[in-house]
Amino acid sequence: MPALEIPHDVRPALGHVNLMVDTYIANAGVDDLRATLRSLLATNPPSLATDFTAKARHHLRQSSSRHPPANLFTNSCSEGRAAPTTELDATLARVRSLYGAGMGFESLSILSSVVRATIGTRWEENDDMAQILAAIDTDISQAIQSSREEIGGGRVSDLAAARGTIEILRSAVRESFVDVEAWGGEFPFERASASLEFWKL
Repeated sequence: MPALEIPHDVRPALGHVNLMVDTYIANAGVDDLRATLRSLLATNPPSLATDFTAKARHHLRQSSSRHPPANLFTNSCSEGRAAPTTELDATLARVRSLYGAGMGFESLSILSSVVRATIGTRWEENDDMAQILAAIDTDISQAIQSSREEIGGGRVSDLAAARGTIEILRSAVRESFVDVEAWGGEFPFERASASLEFWKL
């Protein structure tokens, strides 16, 4: 009598990563992982990018810190000028991850604290601090665009809370403008201010 054949299931197991792929992920450099991901997302149907950002949002929600950032700038430099701290770098990386994954409103909430942390600091027109503030201005504009897409995608369940987040940011930007005008500096958040002025929700 022939031996009973047991069908071999060749479908991939769901919920875990192949051992060799996991070994690559664990050991590849950041640049290699970025290149691999960009290639994967660019050469596959758009649904893969949609799934990827959904997984990214889920992970970011799980690891999200609800505490506002602190110690983002220091005034201990010579002539009383401000300088960024390492905590600012980590905060901006978090902000960019959030709005890049489609969590614009959460990133705007953090950016409000970043803008407010600049109040009372001083910088020169072309120093490193001014360049960093210009980058933050761009981040705000990008986060606003991400927030608009979040609304358009139907992922905002509480419009009142979203409006509150926008108003908190508007208030922080206005306070920054008043502060910079008082000491005669160049206001760093012009693009953000213009975007917020014309954004109606």
